[in-house]
Amino acid sequence: MKAAALGLPLLWLSACAHQSAEVVTPTFDEQIPAPQVNYNNGSLWQSSSTALAEDMKARRRGDIITVVISENASASKKAATGTSRDSSISGGIPKLLGLEKTPIKSWADLANLLSASYGSKFDGAGSTSRQETLQATISAKVVDVIPNGNMLIEGRRNVKVNNEDQIIILTGTVRGRDVSADNTINSALIADARISYSGKGIISDRQKPGWLLNTLDKIWPF
Repeated sequence: MKAAALGLPLLWLSACAHQSAEVVTPTFDEQIPAPQVNYNNGSLWQSSSTALAEDMKARRRGDIITVVISENASASKKAATGTSRDSSISGGIPKLLGLEKTPIKSWADLANLLSASYGSKFDGAGSTSRQETLQATISAKVVDVIPNGNMLIEGRRNVKVNNEDQIIILTGTVRGRDVSADNTINSALIADARISYSGKGIISDRQKPGWLLNTLDKIWPF
């Protein structure tokens, strides 16, 4: 009985210890520790060493890669439509059971009993155009390497001038063979690219309508 009484608290404590264990995954800002040096194999080259014939291109998690953002997008569309229709109909009975000889001819013209016409016309035209240009250079970090060898990258840059922040955020997937010898890659070669360029400060605030105007726009029924 005493052994059972002592065993229950121990089981409870072990269960609490197991539940409190958390799997902590590295975040973007977390620095990846360097591998421990181990010379037990008798070699001066370690897992983190660069081979004599190896280039300095990014290929591992935590490596830095330079992204040249060169986005030029333009689109235009124009459409025109025109339709028209004209139709007419007329009919009459010049002779009908001799009625054309009766007094009915004084108020009804049997030769022109029906006359109708119809016409419709429609013209439509529309056009749209859009052009965007973004030129920048940003260094990104390899946050993960997926099984096929492609690298997931993420980069952030915040430039502050006179209390005005200019923020660039870039994420995407790149292939190792698309990285040039000088460890740079063009943004056109990034798959699933998401590039955000925004501002934060008094200038950006002045370019937005006030909250009252936004509320009125949403509830105004006319």
